[in-house]
Amino acid sequence: MSHSRLTTLDASFLEVESPCAHMHVGWAALFRPPPERATPTFEELRDHIASRLGRAPRYRQKLAHVPLDINDPVWVDDGEFDVCRHVRRAPSPDFNASIDQVMSTQLDRDRPLWETWVSDELADGRIGVVGKAHHAMVDGLAAVELASLMLDPGPETPAPAPDGWRPASGPGSAKLVLDGLVDRAGEAVDAARWSLELIRRPQGLLDLPGEWLRGAQALLDALRPADANTGLNEPISSRRHLARVHRPLSDLKRVRSRFGTTINDVLLAVAAGGVRQFLQRRGGNPVPLKTMVPVSVRSNNGGGEFGNQISFVFVDLPCDEPDPVRRLMTIHEDVDERKRDGEPEIADRVLKAFAYAPRTVRKVLSRVIASPRTFNLVVSNIPGPPEPMYMLGCELEEAYPVVPLADGHGVSIGLTTIGDQAFFGIYADRRSLPDADLLAGCLERSIDELVELSDRESLHLVPALNGGS
Repeated sequence: MSHSRLTTLDASFLEVESPCAHMHVGWAALFRPPPERATPTFEELRDHIASRLGRAPRYRQKLAHVPLDINDPVWVDDGEFDVCRHVRRAPSPDFNASIDQVMSTQLDRDRPLWETWVSDELADGRIGVVGKAHHAMVDGLAAVELASLMLDPGPETPAPAPDGWRPASGPGSAKLVLDGLVDRAGEAVDAARWSLELIRRPQGLLDLPGEWLRGAQALLDALRPADANTGLNEPISSRRHLARVHRPLSDLKRVRSRFGTTINDVLLAVAAGGVRQFLQRRGGNPVPLKTMVPVSVRSNNGGGEFGNQISFVFVDLPCDEPDPVRRLMTIHEDVDERKRDGEPEIADRVLKAFAYAPRTVRKVLSRVIASPRTFNLVVSNIPGPPEPMYMLGCELEEAYPVVPLADGHGVSIGLTTIGDQAFFGIYADRRSLPDADLLAGCLERSIDELVELSDRESLHLVPALNGGS
């Protein structure tokens, strides 16, 4: 068919959205004006973004829902697309207030599912940009790629490429129904073909029990109950706050190199230590937190692909462990074992298998997986560009990620790296977690703790790794 249908995973982010749980991923960025020329005006920045939309067709498409809910929605061109509805001047001269206000508002599903808000009159002379795109449209990595469409690797801005876009006519209700039925029939044929292939290949049948066993184990791990008494999983409101932490990337690399882990391990250990301190400051008892960790399954040549190319693993953050090194190494060993066992790939196959299930089953599963009974929080590592980037000659100095909150989840933690800098976004519900800035401070102290240990000449790593024996 001529229109792109949402995948099962893409559609799940529509299913779990509510007036209090806005399923947009986002970013908040600050740019330094060019030193030897005038700072771009809002209108110039809006026109610049508009000139790049030819590189991102999805930004001019909206959802068309299938009558009778026969199948998932499809993307169609928006015949009334107007960039002025999507690139707008920020609602406040205070950048922090603008971030919170923009992120506290749900995207309009009758339009293309993205917005960019520009603060061109900040007190320090910099330009602020707040962007958001629905998770049904992009995953975190794709959101970074799409945001980078307005950026260039140098201060000079290339002339815009010709863009002769004209919206294609959308399908009528009858065609949406017919295509939806045809696609569902195609899914049934695919499932039958897969079964026949197994019968023709006896070796495939021999491998099947192991594949299903690993898939069942991954599903059971995903559905095992999370601790309900964390203080992080209360009912939420629609009001958001983004607390921010900015550190040199070299701090995280020193920890990684000293202990032989990965940057993602360090992020999870920083989160575990920060949340531990935060819960103690609140007078609570730190417990292990079941944490959803998105993992990209995007192919090496998958740049520019829309939709979600992600899987998930669930890691127990050892917030109850007082020793920072043990926390880090416990996480490292847990994540390493899950990768060796192929959990991200298995989870990806399980998610894709549910595409063949009835839509009612898929909707129920989406809500179960997003429930606070399934996990306590999300911690996500979203790599950004490794080199300096510019927007109309303005250098990108800071960029903080926004990882969405499902109902019953008070906070998420995201990391984005830009060049040699690391930016943490602590995205929180204002009602259930009004002290997100306190958590940001605890994350900073958790980083300091690990860096200090990394810099010591002599560390008793053997006792730490062997449980103190």
